[in-house]
Amino acid sequence: MTLEVVVVVDQQQATRVKPARVAFASFVGTAIEWYDFFLFGSAATLVFNKEFFPTLDPLAATLAAFATFGVAFVARPLGGIVFGHFGDRVGRKRMLFLSLLLMGGGTVAIGLLPTYAQIGVAAPLLLVLVRLLQGFAVGGEWGGAVLMAVEHAPPNRRAFYGSWPQAGVPAGLVLSAGAFLAVQQLPKDQLLSWGWRLPFLASAVLIAVGLYVRSRLEETPEFARAEVPSFPLKDTLRRSLRAVLVGIFAQAGTNIPFYIASVFVLSYGPGEAGVSRGTVLTCLIIASLVDIAAVPLVAISADRIGRRKVLLVGAVYSAAVAFPFFWLLDTGAPVAVLVAMFLLFTLGHATTYSAMAGFLAELFGAEHRYTGVSVGLPGGRPHHERSGAVHRGRAVRRVRRVVGDRALHRAGVCRHVHRAAAGAAAELIGVSRAGHSRRTSARRDPARRGRSGSSCGGGNARPRG
Repeated sequence: MTLEVVVVVDQQQATRVKPARVAFASFVGTAIEWYDFFLFGSAATLVFNKEFFPTLDPLAATLAAFATFGVAFVARPLGGIVFGHFGDRVGRKRMLFLSLLLMGGGTVAIGLLPTYAQIGVAAPLLLVLVRLLQGFAVGGEWGGAVLMAVEHAPPNRRAFYGSWPQAGVPAGLVLSAGAFLAVQQLPKDQLLSWGWRLPFLASAVLIAVGLYVRSRLEETPEFARAEVPSFPLKDTLRRSLRAVLVGIFAQAGTNIPFYIASVFVLSYGPGEAGVSRGTVLTCLIIASLVDIAAVPLVAISADRIGRRKVLLVGAVYSAAVAFPFFWLLDTGAPVAVLVAMFLLFTLGHATTYSAMAGFLAELFGAEHRYTGVSVGLPGGRPHHERSGAVHRGRAVRRVRRVVGDRALHRAGVCRHVHRAAAGAAAELIGVSRAGHSRRTSARRDPARRGRSGSSCGGGNARPRG
């Protein structure tokens, strides 16, 4: 009898320890992978416009560099479909290992690429190809990382444990911004000739650490119990189309403000607001450090009061601070820039992103959950920064000649405020539809009434617990 009690206690302790270990491992791997992803964004605004597009005028070169950053979002949906398919068939762990390997290989390859001065037009073409590989890899990263944490967590702590890989995103941003802040201390000629390559080559060490950490993870128990679907994408779209649409709308509200405050600001601050790149990077690092702690803290509230309620609050808040963000940024004062980062990037991102993993995971059954969250994710990404880059560049030059820089600058601020607000509105639509779907499902199936973990999309998902 005593032996049985000891065994039960040991099993309970193992259950309590395991989710924390898995969540931390997911955090480390995600931080490394997003370091690689954001590194490209920093380099695009500081180096690539000069080294890979030197024949273009400064504005066109910057737009071309941003277009290469956005190319990743072309490949990301394909990566989400492929990784989701195999993640639901062979497991989350294997796909996470592969995504990190592909991302790291692409990052190191960028550090070894010859520039336009060395091989001509082949240089930007190779840059685009490697960026496509990175986009394909990151398409499968987010879904696998959050599911690894969420599916190991107890039902009442899913937002908290699922927030740890979410916190890995600002951690990766800190690493990438810090790396470029360090190499910016080099003389300009050394930075442009070889210094910019160092952060990319250093990724080889980080990737080795990430692969080791992920190799020690165990497959999730929910995947082990789930049926293996023959064609996860077909099953997801046939049985959970509404849930996929909910995921797309909900993600838009998080990602549009996030990329405005983390990537676009690296060009907007120095180019339009008159803020030095060093100041922008420093403020971004400070805001990201606070965001790393804020994401899991807000997730605790999401587990207590509900994921959907926290997402609704975050959507309303993001819409409210969109204009003050640009107003503070336009002052050019370092303190005002830091406050702007805290308002939109830290508080807005933490409020929406903290609950997103648990919220989206519970929309789908375990048998096609990887596919569901991965297919829905790319639609919320800022593809508008990619698709219209060249056309906006031409329009900017024409309008500048007519109305002048100041009027054009104000119009640009309003445009991006509208985008941030539109993202928040999309999130409101998404989470509201999720609540409507759950209520509809409950009316159709009385057994579902009152079940907090019921799935969206007409009762397709495996019940929790």
